[in-house]
Amino acid sequence: MIDFPLAIKNVSNKIWAFFDEKYEVSVVMDMVQQLTLKIVDTEDQQEFFLTLVFAKCDATERMELWDSLYALASDMNLPWLVGGDFNVIWDEEEKFGGLPVHIIEVDDFRHCVSTCNLFDLGFKGSIYTWWNGSDHSPLLINLKSEVSHIKKPFRFLKFWIKNDSFKAVVQENWNVDFHANPFTLFNHKLKKLKKALATWSKDTYGDIFKKISSLEEVVKVHESQFILRPTLENRERLHRVQADL
Repeated sequence: MIDFPLAIKNVSNKIWAFFDEKYEVSVVMDMVQQLTLKIVDTEDQQEFFLTLVFAKCDATERMELWDSLYALASDMNLPWLVGGDFNVIWDEEEKFGGLPVHIIEVDDFRHCVSTCNLFDLGFKGSIYTWWNGSDHSPLLINLKSEVSHIKKPFRFLKFWIKNDSFKAVVQENWNVDFHANPFTLFNHKLKKLKKALATWSKDTYGDIFKKISSLEEVVKVHESQFILRPTLENRERLHRVQADL
């Protein structure tokens, strides 16, 4: 069981942060849309900043949030973790249904992330964190993960051969500059080619398996929408995302 002897709350915007006794926590900035803390791990003396965000729905009001992050970034000298509800998306793939998103709001968000030298850590789980009036999904971050590296098996993807640059990658990496017995040469060529194709695929197509996982989540959402409202339009949308998957 984990004890939480220390709790910090931003009263105006209902931001809560819980810490156990191994951490020393001090408030750096307390605003309506964000709460920034400096955290010290008393066991290993590691320090970092944590900004918890609960942004306004109005784009103009969010400008105050972006400005506060710019100010923090200008003097940032420690690892900095920023997360929460920004009430804006990075691109349209992160959203399904609802009101249209204005590109200016997206650009403001992207500009802030870029200017503050922040980057997306990625995630595992559902692509949608809020749905049809339900509450937001919880976010779990392990700062000291000691998961051992798992070597992924090489998978040849059939659609690679349809790419115009595929043969060139194969030819370039099938050549070797040394002499050996046929078995050693063949084994070396395969290893070299597998590594080259894996890098080429990621650069060309991105993370294929993550995209598949995301599309599976999109299909589930459309299936739920069709069950709730079995209209012709929802059926066509469901068929479209099923075809994409």
